[in-house]
Amino acid sequence: MNEQVTDLADRILFVDGEAIVLDKPAGLPVDAPRRGGDSIFARLDELKLGFHRPPVPMHRLDRDTSGCLLLGRNPKSVKRFALAFEQGKVEKTYLAVLEGELEGAEGEVDLRLRKVSSAQEGWRMVGHHRGQEARTRWRRIAVCDGLTLVEFRPLTGRTHQLRVHAREGLGLPILGDPVYGKGGGPLMLHALRLVVPREPKAAIDVTAPLPPHFAGWVDEA
Repeated sequence: MNEQVTDLADRILFVDGEAIVLDKPAGLPVDAPRRGGDSIFARLDELKLGFHRPPVPMHRLDRDTSGCLLLGRNPKSVKRFALAFEQGKVEKTYLAVLEGELEGAEGEVDLRLRKVSSAQEGWRMVGHHRGQEARTRWRRIAVCDGLTLVEFRPLTGRTHQLRVHAREGLGLPILGDPVYGKGGGPLMLHALRLVVPREPKAAIDVTAPLPPHFAGWVDEA
């Protein structure tokens, strides 16, 4: 899934002197790909908005994940936001569509994650008792046509955490996931809401609109 984007500034959801929250489109990676190609990093100058320095992405979203991405606009705010993420004070809410009907209404996946790799399949994350701590709260929102719309609230920020917790923790991969599921369509994972504390100022609290590939779930979300 690759949404056409001509101007990142058109996708800004929030901006002030400290921060930008961008509605990252699906298909556009945050970091520059090893094989080259477009990325948020390559286009940070579009987001200077009058500042001398380009903003700094404060976290990562997978290439095919859409939604809220926080960028710090000055060294002081970058340091403050990095500490907030490190201390687990940033609240993140995702929506995902799972391949199958999920039983249960809500719960928490507590499954440590470890990176493994092979020449045949490349690298991926797996549940492993010696991996890094990874916890995700989940809530079932709706079931339709054999699929389940779920709200995820990650309590840690590991690579591919939600994708592995869906597959191994809940037993149902995210629809469209080419690594942990069947693939065959857009990855149905969206970073819906981001809440960033910054006392004594009011917290940044931003919600990203659902992208086009979630159109069938608008009434349920």
